[in-house]
Amino acid sequence: MGQELYQSDNFQVQEVGVFLAGYAACENADALTFLKTEAASHDSWKVQEVLAMAFDLYCKMTGYESALPVIQEWMSSSCPNVRRAASEGLRVWTSRPYFRDNPQAALRLLASRKADESEYVRKSIGNAIRDISKKHSQLAAAELSTWDLSSKEVRQVYKLAGKWMESQQDKERSGIND
Repeated sequence: MGQELYQSDNFQVQEVGVFLAGYAACENADALTFLKTEAASHDSWKVQEVLAMAFDLYCKMTGYESALPVIQEWMSSSCPNVRRAASEGLRVWTSRPYFRDNPQAALRLLASRKADESEYVRKSIGNAIRDISKKHSQLAAAELSTWDLSSKEVRQVYKLAGKWMESQQDKERSGIND
């Protein structure tokens, strides 16, 4: 049904089709393939947002730990929309089961894309790491401290990822408390 709805000329109906495919994907490998190939190639950013939600729904229904191989596969895809669906769909990563107890696993997956060729993906990666830093600032700071900042791509992610920690340090220096 999701694939049929996706064939509509109406993007809102297409979005429903993508979301339904995410729901079906945990029991239907063809639905997951559809998301990764057809839905990911759609040119609407709105459909791409629903793709991220559909991917999270798949992971939730499968179980985040059980979905790790698929998460890794999507994070390594040659398609930027697929990589972004994985990184954006699982935000806030540490509010998801498994990653809540294993924030370092989320950081490793995200950090593996810090030099991604797509600015679109790098922004999602940086923002996702920033989210993690709000609950696990020492863990995020330790990860960021290992990065080679010689490329502009990595510096972009570093700047986004460290933004919250930097604002907290500024508050501490000025004596402002939350």
